[in-house]
Amino acid sequence: MTPWLALAGLGAFHGLNPAMGWLFAVALGLHRGSQRVVALALVPIALGHLAAVAAVVAAFLLLGHVVDRTLLARLAVGALIGWALWHALRGHRGRPLVGLQVGLLGLMAWSFVMAGAHGAGLMLIPALLPLCTGAVGQGDQGTGVAVLPALAALGVHTAAMLATIAAISFAVYNWIDIGFLRRGWINLDRVWTGALVACGILLLV
Repeated sequence: MTPWLALAGLGAFHGLNPAMGWLFAVALGLHRGSQRVVALALVPIALGHLAAVAAVVAAFLLLGHVVDRTLLARLAVGALIGWALWHALRGHRGRPLVGLQVGLLGLMAWSFVMAGAHGAGLMLIPALLPLCTGAVGQGDQGTGVAVLPALAALGVHTAAMLATIAAISFAVYNWIDIGFLRRGWINLDRVWTGALVACGILLLV
C-alpha cells in the first residue's frame, strides 16, 4: 500500500468513528429538522480534525529538524504504543464535554479535542515518514522540503475523512434509524486501540 492510499484509508477510518463527528452532524440535523444543517456541520468537523492532525504533523516536522530519521521513528513508535495503552485504559472513560445539540463552533472544538485525544495525528506518521524521506531529520533545508508533502498528506487525509463522514451522515439522516448504533454497531474503541498499535508495529518493521 502506498503512503497516499494509507493516508486516504486512515481518513476513511477516522471518518467512520462516530466520535469524530458524524453522530453530532446527524443529531444537529434531526434536532433542527434540516439536511442543510447536516451539511453545515461537516465544515467545523473537518476544520477541527484538520487542526488537531496538523498540530501533530507540525510537531513531527519540527522534531525532525533536531533528530535523525531513525530516532524520530523510534519516538513515534513509543508515542503510538503509549497512546494505545492510555486509550485502552482511560481513553473511553471521560465524560462528554458537549451535548449532541452543540452549536457549530462547539462542534469544531469537539472535533479538535476528539481527534487529539484519540491520537488521530499520530496514526499518520508511518505514512509521512516515507513521503518525507531525505527531508525530515536533515536540518532547516530538509524541514522546508518536507512541508509540501506534509501539506499534501493533510489534504488527502482530510478529504477522505470528510467524504466518509458526509456519506455516513446523509445516509443515517435520510434512510437509517440512528438506533442501529445500539443494535449492531461494533466497538470502535477497541478497533481504534488496535489501529494505534498496528501503526506502531508498522514503524518497527
